Amino acid sequence: MKNLDFLKVENYFDFEKHPFEHKSLFFQENVDGIVDVLNHIGNYCNKWLDKLQIAKCKLQNANFAPDKVIGEETGNSVFVEEGAKIVGGVFDLSNGSVFIGKEADVQGAWICGPVIIGEKTVVRPGAYVRENVILGSEVIVRGELKNTVIMDKSDFPHPSYLGDSICGYKTHFGNQATAANVNIFGGKENIKIKVDDEKIDLGRRKVGIIIGDYCQVGCNSVSDPGTFLFPRTIVYSLSRIKAGVYGPNEILKNKPLEHGVIERVKLEIGN
Repeated sequence: MKNLDFLKVENYFDFEKHPFEHKSLFFQENVDGIVDVLNHIGNYCNKWLDKLQIAKCKLQNANFAPDKVIGEETGNSVFVEEGAKIVGGVFDLSNGSVFIGKEADVQGAWICGPVIIGEKTVVRPGAYVRENVILGSEVIVRGELKNTVIMDKSDFPHPSYLGDSICGYKTHFGNQATAANVNIFGGKENIKIKVDDEKIDLGRRKVGIIIGDYCQVGCNSVSDPGTFLFPRTIVYSLSRIKAGVYGPNEILKNKPLEHGVIERVKLEIGN
């Protein structure tokens, strides 16, 4: 694999077998590779939402019963399609609108636009869906999401965190799985990963996890910022996934007794 081949969108998602309504997000003129997509999620959401017809906004529908709607004075809206059910929770429209597709089920969640939620998708109680999120159709989520795309029929039904991440068709996170998206020491430097012994600058300070079709991450696993899983890569529970590129068709096993996972290094404290 050439060092930058891992950035090609086609390495992760088969849009021919699994069409995705928002495929155009990945193939805009100003998008150069999978990481660059993360820079354009918010802008894509806003443009897509702006094109909606007011007729699609069914706030009088008996199935629309949130606890609170914030930021309506901005002119942003909640667009609710036929058959969707919204019970409880908060919608914050301060920075963008929210779209909820046909027969979606959103209960007790806090949602901050711009957000697009596909048809028959379930957002479970306690979910925190922050700005710039696209959920495909028939997705299940309960955790915290931010600047993230999750494609159709994916399963993220338990508390977890996904920030600055992209997840393909039928992907899955187990309970309490976390995709770290920024260096532990913070700072303003871009995330860098090693590929074929060469250090690659990803061009962003925040990059979570990019996972291709059918990937799974087990319960209580944590991925480093800048983790890339090609399709059908499976991560065992309780694993720490070091930043880098894995798969396709690979199992990542947690084997601490055999290989060890902890290195102890003295922390230097300044005066």
